[in-house]
Amino acid sequence: MKILFFCPRWGHAHVPWNVFAQQVKAAGYDGVETDVPADEKEREQLLETLAKHGLLLVAQHWETVTPDFDVHLPAYVERLQRMAAVSPVCINSQTGRDFFTMEQNGQLIDAAAQVAAATGIPVYHETHRSKFSFAAHVTAAYLQQFPGLQLTLDLSHWIAVAESFLQEQQPAVALAVSRTRHIHARVGHTQGAQVSDPRAPEWEAALQVHLDCWDEVVRINKQAGLQQLTVTAEFGPPPYMPVLPYTQQPVASQWEINLYMKALLNSRYNHNPFA
Repeated sequence: MKILFFCPRWGHAHVPWNVFAQQVKAAGYDGVETDVPADEKEREQLLETLAKHGLLLVAQHWETVTPDFDVHLPAYVERLQRMAAVSPVCINSQTGRDFFTMEQNGQLIDAAAQVAAATGIPVYHETHRSKFSFAAHVTAAYLQQFPGLQLTLDLSHWIAVAESFLQEQQPAVALAVSRTRHIHARVGHTQGAQVSDPRAPEWEAALQVHLDCWDEVVRINKQAGLQQLTVTAEFGPPPYMPVLPYTQQPVASQWEINLYMKALLNSRYNHNPFA
């Protein structure tokens, strides 16, 4: 099974697309994870630039946040349809709100499934704070109710919400792992969704918790016969990245950390018989 690696546009929106795409390609990524612009000209520029550099696209949905569900639902469907129309590898969706009812979030999950069925573009729902999937035990209930529900697993959010490494919620984590088709490779800790630098020895235990989980995702997907699995090295910029007081300078380089994560997982999975 081939693991494909994607670079987040998040944190690099100030870099012109052509320059960014050149950097991403030179760094050895297979593609980019980004939102799809509503503006037609901007959208065409994005697609032309990715095609020029031979980069794949994971379309990222995060924009639908209105608390009015009657407005939220059609806006959500419109954005998913726009993303599916550009033929990404998949859509990664931050779906729903944590304060919506299970029935309301369920309508969004069903709507995403309908878009996926109509277009052939899979929609994976990201485990993310403030969304329907904000906690392991809550997401487990949705996974049980919606057997077709598949996830983008970002374990860091659940660890921050639970203020633990989820030792007491292993059945919920195992269920989520079994339904994961895209990974966000960020390392969190019990007091936040991003460690300062996963290369530092003080974060070794936190990194290992995530590696153990990702190993299982890879094993299950390989056993299921999937030909590829997508991973976005998704350490973010400030305020996810800690900064020094007063100067507000980041304590590490987002770009370098994500390259480290890509290299670590590429070596672990693409150059290892285990994968």
